[in-house]
Amino acid sequence: TSKPLAPIPMPDTSSMMEDNKLAAERSVLRQLWQIYAETVEPMEQKSFYGHFCAPPISLEEFEARPQVLLLGQYSTGKTSMVQWLTASDSNYFDVRPQPSTDKFMAVVHGHDERLIHGNAATCLPQLPYQGLSKFGGSFLGSFQALALPSKILKDITFIDTPGVLSGSKQRIGRDYDFASISAWMADRADLVLLTFDAHKLDISDEFQ
Repeated sequence: TSKPLAPIPMPDTSSMMEDNKLAAERSVLRQLWQIYAETVEPMEQKSFYGHFCAPPISLEEFEARPQVLLLGQYSTGKTSMVQWLTASDSNYFDVRPQPSTDKFMAVVHGHDERLIHGNAATCLPQLPYQGLSKFGGSFLGSFQALALPSKILKDITFIDTPGVLSGSKQRIGRDYDFASISAWMADRADLVLLTFDAHKLDISDEFQ
């Protein structure tokens, strides 16, 4: 008697469909970028648009996933929110009752969990943070990117920030311009979430 034939493995059609979708999206983005680079950007340069508004968009920024920037005072749940949304128990999320997060951290998608320090993160072509290098080494030491294999990060990126300090502490406690860096990130974010402590009536004047 002949042995039964082994079943023929079927290809993972869902994975193939997702890859085709991503390829189509990238193709459309490249075509839009070509229109911007050839038509819009030259007009921006001739009119000095970057002088009184926003600088030209880089290709990395153009192709980046939508970004959500979280801003708020210390211990208002910014890091906890990102940790819950990504369903991650990574040790790089420092959640404590007292002020803990002291760095800007971009939470991005990656096949393996790894921490990318500021200087490296601003050099990687896969990340849209090359423009942060203008803020100098003192800031880059306070910036990092965390790559996680989280499903939600395939479609969106979160940027966790240090707590907003009140009064002169904002200038004295940090060796970089917190307001300018926050403004740079807010200009490139698709959504900015401001978090507050419901048990405190005062709102820091730095939110202005």
